[in-house]
Amino acid sequence: MEKRPTSATIDLGALKTNYFQLRDRVRGGAGVLAVVKANAYGHGDVEVARVLEGLGCEFLGVAIPEEGARLREAGIKKPIIVLGGLFPNQAGDIIDLGLTPVVFDASTASILNSAANERGTVQEIHVKIDTGMGRLGLRPEEVGPFFSRLKGLENLRLGALHSHFAESEREEKRFSEEQMTGFESSVALIRQMGFDPKYVGISNSAAIIEHLDGARFNLVRPGIMLYGSYPDGRLRGKIDLKPVLELKTRILHLKSIPPGGSVSYGRRFVAKRQSMIATLPIGYADGLPRSLGNIGEVLVRGRRAPIAGTVCMDLIMADVTDIPGVQNGDEAVIIGSQGSEAITAEEVAAKAGTISYEIFCRISQRVQRIYV
Repeated sequence: MEKRPTSATIDLGALKTNYFQLRDRVRGGAGVLAVVKANAYGHGDVEVARVLEGLGCEFLGVAIPEEGARLREAGIKKPIIVLGGLFPNQAGDIIDLGLTPVVFDASTASILNSAANERGTVQEIHVKIDTGMGRLGLRPEEVGPFFSRLKGLENLRLGALHSHFAESEREEKRFSEEQMTGFESSVALIRQMGFDPKYVGISNSAAIIEHLDGARFNLVRPGIMLYGSYPDGRLRGKIDLKPVLELKTRILHLKSIPPGGSVSYGRRFVAKRQSMIATLPIGYADGLPRSLGNIGEVLVRGRRAPIAGTVCMDLIMADVTDIPGVQNGDEAVIIGSQGSEAITAEEVAAKAGTISYEIFCRISQRVQRIYV
């Protein structure tokens, strides 16, 4: 069956460019843990992981074991780190799939140790330290007791230590500095207790862009920057990232409405003049935020056209009155460039009151991905 023309085009060349740029910012010998969770932020986890694996990326990061299983089933061989923790009944699957869990409580470590012992293997784990994110990880006072117990778990091997910045995208770095200092203290204690992790890291995309951790650690965890988007607008001038995704469709229907004619649910758009309205086959079921009604824009024939009225589940309408020569089938760009105009994911996110991460992740599976 022929598919509707609503699609996300993924530029794998741009992905490679962004990867090389982050490599230029990382000191020699440091490892890269590329985050491909949430379907690679909507870009396609298998396809993105294959490219990154081919580029020599040391680790791939997922949120949940199911995402790791999907990559293994697709033939990905690189170490896959499960960043979001696990439940006790997932321990055996983690080991069988060759995944590396991030652990931050003694009971989970004990369960993993037992599962590894039953299989006659030694399971590598990474451990997370909470230095201020307040989400996952060992609090500083929990580090000593946890690692004392870890000494007795002979079927576990410590591969890396992680922490997570809470606000590294901000220009003011006081709290981030406190986090790094606290992390260094925990790492020092862990080493004093006889552990020797190969990798230690806290830097996310914003920290990588600004060289925030200097040469303190040797593992970085890029996410949004791989996909050509910026953690904060002020970072745009510090690195030239290439957008990886464009979201496009084509005009399905054109309708001329008279002054006073209304468009879409709630009659939130009422024409003040004779207007030409284009209906596009994309809506909130495809991931387009409903809040873009009467706020967002699309590109048609290289010009901006405002979204007219409420975003529907499967359709939006755009006011193309001021764009000459518009025809059914014309391309409409939601995210991306057309002619000299461009609409970035950051712009869409700002109008929708969110961040580009969410805009990417919302793009649903019924939007076909085209890889170039």
